[in-house]
Amino acid sequence: MVEFDDIFRQQLRELFVWRRDVRRFRTDPLPNDAVDRLIETACLSPSVGLSQPWRFVIVDHPARRRAVVDDFISCNADALNAYAGERATRYATLKLSGLEQAPGHLAVFADKESDIGHGLGRATMPETTEYSVVAAITAMWLAARAEGIGLGWVSILNPDRIHAILEVPQSWKFIAYLCIGYPEAECDRPELEQAKWEHRRSATEFTLRR
Repeated sequence: MVEFDDIFRQQLRELFVWRRDVRRFRTDPLPNDAVDRLIETACLSPSVGLSQPWRFVIVDHPARRRAVVDDFISCNADALNAYAGERATRYATLKLSGLEQAPGHLAVFADKESDIGHGLGRATMPETTEYSVVAAITAMWLAARAEGIGLGWVSILNPDRIHAILEVPQSWKFIAYLCIGYPEAECDRPELEQAKWEHRRSATEFTLRR
């Protein structure tokens, strides 16, 4: 049995603190096996009924990447129009993706029709398929940070268009588009907090006792 000491636990907490949603990347290339290794770590995550529903698409083709960038630009313009006044002005200043700088692009899907796991645990809560994929992304995020690699989750995208751009099965539900690369700078505070968009609240604000 592996045991973890106080030093490890403190370092693990520091990893959580310093994990950031990175939007500003250096253009330095990643090691050839970096993304594959991160995917292998992600696949160690728990999944409902051991269904392993995650599906990863490494996006290397320049035309596909350009199409994703164009979709982001379109969706981001729509999102800006949803705000008004000072909030719209502040939104327009935010950098919300590193798509054009990050050397690595990775799309992540949940295969909702896979028979792996034989449906165990999904009858009453089928959404646990997607939750399992999100857990895998979290594991990848932390593993990347431990290597000094940054990861950014781009959510301002149209899922239907991403399906078409990447030509994946319709049974795969789009979960995340990830930018992967070395960050321009390290920080222990979220970028949106630094930009005064929102601030991180205490855990007590989200906790009930019954």
